[in-house]
Amino acid sequence: MTSLFDPIRLGDIPVQTRIVMAPLTRNRAPDQCPNELMQRYYAQRADPATGAGLIVTEGTQICAEGQGYIDTPGIHRPDQVAAWRRITDAVHARGGRIVVQLWHVGRISRVELQPAGAAPVSSTARAARAKTFLAGGFVPVSAPRTLRGDEIPGVIEAYRHAARCAMDAGFDGVEVHGANGYLVEQFLRDSINDRADEWGGSIPKRIRFLVEVMRAVSAEIGSGRTGLRLSPVTPANDAGQDSHAQALYEAAVSALAPLRLAYLHVIEGATGGDRDLSAQGAPFDYAALRRLHPGAWIANNGYDRQMALDAVASGAADLVAFGRPFIANPDLGRRLREAAPLASGDRTTFYGGGERGYTDYPALAPSA
Repeated sequence: MTSLFDPIRLGDIPVQTRIVMAPLTRNRAPDQCPNELMQRYYAQRADPATGAGLIVTEGTQICAEGQGYIDTPGIHRPDQVAAWRRITDAVHARGGRIVVQLWHVGRISRVELQPAGAAPVSSTARAARAKTFLAGGFVPVSAPRTLRGDEIPGVIEAYRHAARCAMDAGFDGVEVHGANGYLVEQFLRDSINDRADEWGGSIPKRIRFLVEVMRAVSAEIGSGRTGLRLSPVTPANDAGQDSHAQALYEAAVSALAPLRLAYLHVIEGATGGDRDLSAQGAPFDYAALRRLHPGAWIANNGYDRQMALDAVASGAADLVAFGRPFIANPDLGRRLREAAPLASGDRTTFYGGGERGYTDYPALAPSA
């Protein structure tokens, strides 16, 4: 019987366990550049014997316009590439594997974070009823402007360029962020995308942006090092439900199947909330979606130890991603193996700050 602690290969990426550290925005990268503190944070969680088999970094913007929160890192400038290289080297020195999550927030941003104070860009000009994080705390997002059709190829090119930068920085692969109401999902869902051109309207037109991004990234670095994160029914960041969510996401995954992506990383239900939204009118058949994908399947959202063990043993998932448990438990992998208690994180230190609540959580004692 397959175990959560068995090795697996995700395309071209071999990992030693099926425990994944999910992307976690921590806002500790001034000037969008990773630093030594982040190096320690990721290295603490990199040993597959005690931490994660695979680390997915925090959301990392593909271009300056892709930033939506203060002090989040990028992967498009030479200094960022050099800084990330020190992190990937530290992770690999401990036997770990790490992929970078390629992120463009779209309309979930503020003019203060955009080049020259411009409006954020999106598939729409409608503002999201959502907040972002600045130096003073959480504030409402700014109204976006609609991307012109002739601008969209440039955004796709930014994904390609960021993927190449990721390889130059020593990452084992990339994960395109197609979830949680950010730019990719702003094109996917008809609750947000109100375009009447070739990038909006019917399902084939709304999935076009995602498909072209994934083709560009895969062509640049290889499908075996390319993953994708989706969240078919989450309401995060004012992402209203699509009129036909099952049909939409099945069409998207079917269109991507010929690429043979390394993995799909799927958030079940509401991100950080209810796993089953059937009572809220948003049921979803994840098993049907999985049957359309030829690569590895990472399940995410609210999994505890027993749920993760059962999901992998039954074949419902190939790997399981844990988010917040990794904040306060740098040795989460060991604690899952030994069924040891989990520490609780200090929520006041989740976003921004220094070592406190970031690199100072203790591991289990050797004799525990």
